[in-house]
Amino acid sequence: MTSRVTIGQAAAFVGVTVKTVRHYHKLGLVEEPARDSSGYRRYGSAELLRLVQVRTLAAAGVPLAGIGPLLDADAAVFAAALADVERQLTERIEELAARRDTVHRLADGDRALLPDRAVALLERMRGLGFPAAEVAATREGWVLARALVPGGFDDYLTDFGQALDDTRLVDLTRRAAEAAAWDPDDPRIADLATAVADHYLADPALLKTVIGLRAGTDAATRYALIAHHGEERTPATARLTALFEAKLRAAGVHLPRPD
Repeated sequence: MTSRVTIGQAAAFVGVTVKTVRHYHKLGLVEEPARDSSGYRRYGSAELLRLVQVRTLAAAGVPLAGIGPLLDADAAVFAAALADVERQLTERIEELAARRDTVHRLADGDRALLPDRAVALLERMRGLGFPAAEVAATREGWVLARALVPGGFDDYLTDFGQALDDTRLVDLTRRAAEAAAWDPDDPRIADLATAVADHYLADPALLKTVIGLRAGTDAATRYALIAHHGEERTPATARLTALFEAKLRAAGVHLPRPD
């Protein structure tokens, strides 16, 4: 007499739950065996084999809706279907690997949103003694710049890297950081704005760090979002930025205004 087992035993032998076996029955992937004289459904080797096949294909990533036709297909169709499943799994693996790399970059802070070249420049700023707040504001501005004006970002980084060789610029930047705590009506702000503007106007390469990102777009709003990012930190900083830009415009430098 052929040995037959209950649904619970069948599920345990195959490595699935009773609920899963019933779901396979509902989808028509495995036929329900007939009931015995006691009213119980008993599973034989044929049903167990089918359960193993369905479970294996499902675990391999084959959608349940496609398992039935696949098991009933000839060898060529079966091989082609498995090749397609393999391709989909490979794409999924690549997607997950990219996400894993992003997580690793997130652990490194700046590298999550900026290229290595930009991160190196931020590290250089720290090494030159730029205030932490200035480095943080620069980083955030670069994240915006890379997203809003991607075409000009690489050239901008080149100009910025050259500007870091300017010891006078580093000194002015330190003074600008100190000015953030001043009263917005402090007369030193106007003097500092003039000094910074004069220094930029005297160096065309340095001036490109201000206007270079604009070259990649005609949208004044994009430029303003980048250039003015973080200026709300203090009224003094906002006034210093406004005076600096006003002096550049008065000297003929085209800086777009937001609409």
